[in-house]
Amino acid sequence: MAHMTSPAPTVGFDLDMTLIDSRPGIQACYRALSARTGTYIDCDLVITRLGPPLEEELGNWFPAEEVAAVADLYREMYPTHAITGTPAMPGAREAITAVQAAGGRALVVTAKWEPSAKMHLEHLGIEADAVVGNLWAEQKAQALREYGASVYVGDHTGDVRGARTADAYSVAVTTGPCDAAELRAAGADVVLTDLTEFPAWLESYRGR
Repeated sequence: MAHMTSPAPTVGFDLDMTLIDSRPGIQACYRALSARTGTYIDCDLVITRLGPPLEEELGNWFPAEEVAAVADLYREMYPTHAITGTPAMPGAREAITAVQAAGGRALVVTAKWEPSAKMHLEHLGIEADAVVGNLWAEQKAQALREYGASVYVGDHTGDVRGARTADAYSVAVTTGPCDAAELRAAGADVVLTDLTEFPAWLESYRGR
């Protein structure tokens, strides 16, 4: 009897600091926002803690009652300031392609506003099978379950929590604000240095 490999996987990926190095673009957008609103924002600090929703970060710099309006302004300014300066992470395209080459589907699930997420991927020529935005941490499980993702790849402990909530295998990369020890403590099943290690990992995972 022929050897049966496991079925083609649906794999979810986080966006910021997993597939893209969004620090330069986000920093530029926050600088512009600071100038536009006349409000001091420590842009160097902001980009050390990417992952959580925009509103959470804006709450550190603006009064609570202004956050929703400032978030709208930020999103309006984002395409002008953040897209072209944002590179793909090493191995990002190859990771998506590896899933698709295995007959699987690659899904992007991110806390970023969905139109902005799609603009980044389009600009970089990264062709995911689906993109779902506006979901953070445990909420990411909604999309992972809906699309039947068995694996979720991310750089933040929030991504690990999302994977675990969806009963998906949690693959963590140390390209974001969380180190390997933090990611393991949060419950990551495997920790990779970056996405260049992902295709080989996927092959061994599917061969099990």
